Amino acid sequence: MLPLSWVYCFYMYVRFKSKRTENFGIGIISVGNLNVGGSGKTPLVTALASRYEGAAIVLRGYGRKSSGLYVVNNGVEILCDVEVSGDEAMIYAHKVSKAIVIVSEDRKKGILKAKEMGAKIVFLDDAYSKHDIKKLDILIHVESKNLSCLPSGPFRERLWSEKEAIVLKEGTHFKRVVELKNKSDKMSLLSAIARPQRLDKYLPKVVSKNYFEDHHSFSKSEVLEILRRDGSDSVLVTYKDFVKLEQFDLPLSLLDLHVEVDEYIFKIIDNYRGK
Repeated sequence: MLPLSWVYCFYMYVRFKSKRTENFGIGIISVGNLNVGGSGKTPLVTALASRYEGAAIVLRGYGRKSSGLYVVNNGVEILCDVEVSGDEAMIYAHKVSKAIVIVSEDRKKGILKAKEMGAKIVFLDDAYSKHDIKKLDILIHVESKNLSCLPSGPFRERLWSEKEAIVLKEGTHFKRVVELKNKSDKMSLLSAIARPQRLDKYLPKVVSKNYFEDHHSFSKSEVLEILRRDGSDSVLVTYKDFVKLEQFDLPLSLLDLHVEVDEYIFKIIDNYRGK
């Protein structure tokens, strides 16, 4: 597959070079990673956006059962359910309740809508590849022994030398903090996140670990079956799955992850906005 990776990577470079950036007249910060799979961008975006008044978060809304542009949170209240928004957008709507949250496949339309609604700073979830938008790119470093592009490697794109980006490392620029809420004596882990094994170092003792495809849409019967099979008192989930399961009125324990960010990162963002 390596020759295909060379062709793919060359195509992505040509695509990058062919783009001309558009200035939207507002500070735009993109947070993401270059590899396929999870890196913890959702808690990082949450931590960054929570710092600013008039923040908006714009994302594609991967895994939602809708298409087009939807305002998930207008900064005052949540306006739709998780099937319309997708799980990640609903996390933002809950955790950054004063921020405008918009899902849109077309990020430019999302940015314009955020400006129309009075946003003063826009955070884009996973938009490094949107080279035609003037923005500050923040990338989370993910260790990988395979440095090839797709399909033989995990990388969707390279950090092109002509493109400025801030690369953050967990443990250096930010750290995760985990709080266990509504703990029960017997818990079954249920997870539909990318690379769920990264939860292992934060886990309390659980009866079983049940992994589903990233962004999986659960049925109530699936969760009940796990509870019955294990004889558990509750299912243990992260916030990404909590927002999909709370509608079922089942016993949930929450592994609530958030990050603490070095002040140096906020200074970079403030300096970028001031230019």
